[in-house]
Amino acid sequence: MAIDISTIIGLAVGWGSVLVALFMESDGNLSVVFMFFQLSAFFIVVGGTLGATIISYPWEVVTNIFNVAKQAFIKREMKASDVIQTLVGFATKARREGLLGLEDEINQVNDNFLKKGIQLVVDGTDIELVRSILETDLSFLETRHKLGEGLFGTLGGFAPTLGIIGTVMGLVNALGSLENASKVAGAIAVAFIATFYGIGFANLIFLPISFKLKAKSAEEVLIREVMIEGILSISAGDNPRIVEEKLKAFLSPKEQAVKTEGAEGEAAAGGGAA
Repeated sequence: MAIDISTIIGLAVGWGSVLVALFMESDGNLSVVFMFFQLSAFFIVVGGTLGATIISYPWEVVTNIFNVAKQAFIKREMKASDVIQTLVGFATKARREGLLGLEDEINQVNDNFLKKGIQLVVDGTDIELVRSILETDLSFLETRHKLGEGLFGTLGGFAPTLGIIGTVMGLVNALGSLENASKVAGAIAVAFIATFYGIGFANLIFLPISFKLKAKSAEEVLIREVMIEGILSISAGDNPRIVEEKLKAFLSPKEQAVKTEGAEGEAAAGGGAA
């Protein structure tokens, strides 16, 4: 399991920049810096945001929040180009030995979705039924992913509002001490810390994670679509070359060029060896 370093770097750069700017604005006065660490504001923003989100989603979705967040820090090791190479290999073996020849390959497949599709083909399942089963699985996958994306998007939507609520509470408290001008000024400064937390958590944690999850979901859906197209082509008995050309359409122009160059290099090496 590889770590998605871009998420770590993004959080470090974002919060690091805020802290550096805060230190610069305070002229190195640590007492001013520490003034930004207010537990009351933290509890209002974080607690209020979590409470509003719990109201918005089923309990099972909310309790899965840490598993969902973890996906933003994990890098997918499977790439579309690798899946294409695997499927072309399956197509070559099926062409040479028949669909039953793929039975030995099933246990070596690590991805459950791909394994399920190949097993259906080996079992002689009708091609349209295979399509229906796999597309239904993909549809439910997208639905689950959208819940995760939406969960963090909701957190990002509520956090600034709860920050404003915290600020209003702080201002009301400050205005209750008008007889002491210096105390009022300090209370007003503290009051706006809640807004700082709300906007900061929304734009430097919740919304970026939501967008990262959305990007990862799109990548996984693309890989699943490649698998479906490849499995159906194998079931139809397509020539391995045709299977490869079909699946290359899912790749970006840059990835297609790299794959073409790799194939030409292998062909040249094979010709030289001959």
